[in-house]
Amino acid sequence: MYGFEALTFNIHGGYLEAIVRGHRAGLLTTADYNNLCQCENLDDIKMHLSATKYGSYLQNEPSPLHTTTIVEKCTLKLVDDYKHMLCQATEPMSTFLEYIRYGHMIDNVVLIVTGTLHERDVQELIEKCHPLGMFDSIATLAVAQNMRELYRLVLVDTPLAPYFSECLTSEDLDDMNIEIMRNTLYKAYLEDFYKFCQKLGGATSEIMSDLLAFEADRRAVNITINSIGTELTREDRKKLYSNFGLLYPYGHEELAICEDIDQVRGVMEKYPPYQAIFSKMSYGESQMLDKAFYEEEVRRLCLAFEQQFHYGVFFAYMRLREQEIRNLMWISECVAQNQKSRIHDSVVYMF
Repeated sequence: MYGFEALTFNIHGGYLEAIVRGHRAGLLTTADYNNLCQCENLDDIKMHLSATKYGSYLQNEPSPLHTTTIVEKCTLKLVDDYKHMLCQATEPMSTFLEYIRYGHMIDNVVLIVTGTLHERDVQELIEKCHPLGMFDSIATLAVAQNMRELYRLVLVDTPLAPYFSECLTSEDLDDMNIEIMRNTLYKAYLEDFYKFCQKLGGATSEIMSDLLAFEADRRAVNITINSIGTELTREDRKKLYSNFGLLYPYGHEELAICEDIDQVRGVMEKYPPYQAIFSKMSYGESQMLDKAFYEEEVRRLCLAFEQQFHYGVFFAYMRLREQEIRNLMWISECVAQNQKSRIHDSVVYMF
């Protein structure tokens, strides 16, 4: 017990915590995934999902089904759950739930700006945006030529405005600058979310600190690996790392000077929680790294449900549901392309 949460938490949070634990019970189990792996076509997948929480969302979809339809309808379930929880929430829980959306808002901004750079149709890009990250002026992102315009014309009225202070340059937007912008925004967002959770205190602070620190460390590793062989300098790389987490600050110093995947591995093996992740990979390969990180994240998210009277369960549920949708997308693609032997390559089991 961290404080006196048990005395007062249920006044405002009890109903919603019960709701989110009920939603968690509806996540797909290993048995469900084993059944889905036996499917011969997408209609079989729809039939198996009809007995789950997704049943009502897919029941009126005509054949032939497409993977995008399955993913779209499953995402709609996630959005409906989120909106229901947000409507019922009072402060500070409503602010906490809003923070969960900001990551999707950053992804949507980057998607629109990148698509516009490559002369894609704005309407087509908006259809690909995640519904949780939508905001009123998103369509007008297409007119911006540099970061300053992007902020002044569009983002100044969104919750992302404070995170843009480090991104404001007059350089024209290109693929490299957009990727730097994404990582700078994520860094500012994660640090802000981390500080907010610290202020909440108690079990929420402890559990969310662990989950957000893991996210910050994973992003640091991915930034390092993706920037190997690019023109990004060591100092530029270090500026993109979040200022908290298990790797902060000494691990960041070492990651900034890594020049290949084996050097990254050498740094990470000094930290016991990440040693297990890298031990699953042989030297020189990074293809399995994403899956290993997802598996570790799912393990931590499931542990968040072992305690009561904290907001971490809402974050954990949303992340687990998103992982489930990624699993369903992968399984559906493998079945649709007759590549069933590859299904287990990317499916992350939860329970």
